[in-house]
Amino acid sequence: MINIGVLALQGAVREHVKALQAPDVNVVVVKKSEQLEQIDGLVFPGGESTTMRRLINKYGFYEPLKHFAEKGKPVFGTCAGAILMAKELVGHKEPHIAVMDITVERNAFGRQRESFETLLKVKGIGEDVEGVFIRAPIIRQAGEGVDILAEYDGEIVAARQGPFLACSYHPELTDDFRMHQYFVKMVRESMEVPA
Repeated sequence: MINIGVLALQGAVREHVKALQAPDVNVVVVKKSEQLEQIDGLVFPGGESTTMRRLINKYGFYEPLKHFAEKGKPVFGTCAGAILMAKELVGHKEPHIAVMDITVERNAFGRQRESFETLLKVKGIGEDVEGVFIRAPIIRQAGEGVDILAEYDGEIVAARQGPFLACSYHPELTDDFRMHQYFVKMVRESMEVPA
């Protein structure tokens, strides 16, 4: 049994919990930083990144989240979650959790009314992965160690760097759970590596 947490400060927490559920996965709704000690991987849901950062600070999550990622435990960020993970943000001096060597631009696909759905070819997952883009960010640059998993209209929308996975869209808002299954596999593999 592996334990995967969903950070429950804001966003589609329930949808991520549903998408992660499997017979060998215990999904933990993370509301206190102490719970990070009990989990093997963590999902940052979408939402509003500035609000999420404010709540991370308010509830004492900042240092524990940094420590969690520094230990090499897998983290999966969707939409605003990807913004939290980026080491560089277009138009902002300070990143948030800053664990992944990507540069992200907030709302780069436009505002709410420009939201759209499409099928994506995602490396290692499939050629027909459903993507829901809502005020979605774009990964403008990826560092040397970052594997680009998917592009849409010439822009990077999914990437992986070791134990870190980020996507611009919301796989949790579809019935296509392959991105979450991919992350569960990442968590399982991370536990097989000797400490």
